[in-house]
Amino acid sequence: MHKILLVLLLIMAPLAVAQNEEPEAIDTTGVVTEAVDEEVVPAEEPTVDAEAVDASETPVAEEVERSQSASMDLKDLFIAGGAFMWPILIALIIGIAVSVERFIAFSKAKLDVNKFLDQLGGYVRKGDLSGAESLCDRTRGPVSAILRAGLSRRDKGLVDVEKAIESAGSIEMAHLEKGLVVLASVSSIAPMLGFLGTVSGMIRAFGEIAAAKNVDASLVAGGIQEALITTASGLVVAIPIQMANNYFIAKVGRFITDMEEASVFLVDQLADMENLKQL
Repeated sequence: MHKILLVLLLIMAPLAVAQNEEPEAIDTTGVVTEAVDEEVVPAEEPTVDAEAVDASETPVAEEVERSQSASMDLKDLFIAGGAFMWPILIALIIGIAVSVERFIAFSKAKLDVNKFLDQLGGYVRKGDLSGAESLCDRTRGPVSAILRAGLSRRDKGLVDVEKAIESAGSIEMAHLEKGLVVLASVSSIAPMLGFLGTVSGMIRAFGEIAAAKNVDASLVAGGIQEALITTASGLVVAIPIQMANNYFIAKVGRFITDMEEASVFLVDQLADMENLKQL
């Protein structure tokens, strides 16, 4: 309220001064007392200083430009990141493709081990080893694969059964770990590419400073922006890929545990069956 009153007073003060300084042209008797021989000079329009206008408009332009740069979409960020954004993008595509493939493979290999071993033990205890083999053939996953390999060598003795299970387990491990090296490589290479883009952007920024006579913030803004974008992009790619790699490593560990339990279970069942035959 005080500011509004102050503005009104500042506006009304020049008007009051102008009214007090107005000359009298006609007296009360109608006789002209004073003749104004001077020509009427029109009131001059207030001149606007061009530099003041430019100075007042410059922050507005900068503010508009700043708001536009702050609302850059992914395409603009990718272009501003420079040439190193392409290998980072390729690393992201490879990481996503391998992660999706491993997720589908592990989903297909998922198995209720306890239920499967109960069914398998029922066939073995009845002496129906062909039925046990058929059950392994119908079930997908590394657990059923190693047990199928052990059952195929049952006529050779328990030692050969254990060797067949170990060999099949090594093969299944190779299938489970397929692609995990690629994920580990992507999670380690992506930040390095980002840091390399950071160095490239800073080199470009300092090169522009050295070539310019007058140092301006706009000269280094592009290089610094490129450096920050590439660093952020490399980390954005590396973090989720590393999380996916750790998840798949944990899944492989669970499969290994299930295969070991299943192999011990099968050897014990076959050993019990051999003892019964000897009796």
